[in-house]
Amino acid sequence: MAKVLRMPRLSDTMEVGTVVRWLKKEGEAVKRGEELVEIETDKAVMTFESPYSGTLLKILVPEGQTTELNAPIAVIGDPDESIDLDALLQGVQKPTASASDQPSASAPSAVADTPSPREDGGTPVGSVVMGAEAVASDSGSVKTEDQRIKASPLARRLAREHGLSLAEIQGSGPHGRIIKRDIERVLQQRVGITTVEVGGQEAWTDIPVTSLRATIARRLQASVQAAPHFYLTIDVHADRLLAFHEKVRELYPDDKISLNDILMKLIAEAVARHPEVNAQWMDRAIRRFHHVHLGFAVAIEEGLVVPVIRFANLLNLRQLARVAHDLIERARQRTLKPEEMQGSTFTVSNLGMFGIDSFTAVINPPESAILAIGRVRQEVEFQEDGSVRPVRKMRITMSCDHRVIDGAMGARFLQTLQRFLEEPALVLV
Repeated sequence: MAKVLRMPRLSDTMEVGTVVRWLKKEGEAVKRGEELVEIETDKAVMTFESPYSGTLLKILVPEGQTTELNAPIAVIGDPDESIDLDALLQGVQKPTASASDQPSASAPSAVADTPSPREDGGTPVGSVVMGAEAVASDSGSVKTEDQRIKASPLARRLAREHGLSLAEIQGSGPHGRIIKRDIERVLQQRVGITTVEVGGQEAWTDIPVTSLRATIARRLQASVQAAPHFYLTIDVHADRLLAFHEKVRELYPDDKISLNDILMKLIAEAVARHPEVNAQWMDRAIRRFHHVHLGFAVAIEEGLVVPVIRFANLLNLRQLARVAHDLIERARQRTLKPEEMQGSTFTVSNLGMFGIDSFTAVINPPESAILAIGRVRQEVEFQEDGSVRPVRKMRITMSCDHRVIDGAMGARFLQTLQRFLEEPALVLV
């Protein structure tokens, strides 16, 4: 019997998913638990295992297309089974609307086409329990034209944000339902993805917000609103640090150890010696960690991701560099697992390679501190005898959550870090 496979929720903040690559073709056999499709979430590209055994009869969402959670993406059935696609999809409940997008009166819930348990006793990846989309309105109220039109909750929200009328949009979802890509298509047609100013005429381009960018925006806004930030800045002499880097590269050329790798190792050691900054606000308690899971910001095309080096203080420099390089490469390929971007206790953001002298970073919640590292710059410094000498310095700014870290606490940590950076050999004693 044919079964409809739906877009699964692969991360706790996922709102839509994009099919990156189908690992099976239509007509090919697939086993339960076998890798079937690669899906891009707001955090990473993840492989989704089939919850059914059978034949991939129909691919409903082609590669490169985005669709909302629980929307039909494929049909799996018997090898020679003929299907009436329209009839099959009519029996599938619509994706559940989020609480913020549902009308005030709720409709009865329903369970549709739930996969059977896996043979190993676990729940199959991608199995979903779906509720009927709320369609009732408050007693005595009258639905507007937009309310009567079939559209996903995400599409409705995007239409509201951009002032679009759903009545003027042609839906491309099941049975003409308006979905996210329909809104994006109208936005691109309205303003043009490549807008050119001509003769002083006002022009602009609206770039649709990606799932990753929306998640970053929510988290940073929540961080600034919840955590009272204050900032501490120090200048560090970098001559011995740079000399140490050159020596390490000479001794271990195959490891390709970067200056940032050395910085993260020394920061992890300093954090381990100051658990008061390696902490989180828990409302009724302050939790101080005795391990250092170091997060570090990586810039990708869609924004920033923060992979985590676990037990960074327990790794030697070469081990840390290998872990960091692997995480960076997979972050850029969007193949990090969600657990590889969770659990950090302290975070580092380095913009020195972009020529930035100094900056302040927003704390990565629920942590209580983040370090912002600027470039190494050339300066002249006055000596006690009045002479001057050239020096190389770098500026580091620490953003602190004042609920957890007082000024003196942060200053003591930065003093330790300054000693380590100005004389890396101190880490060995």
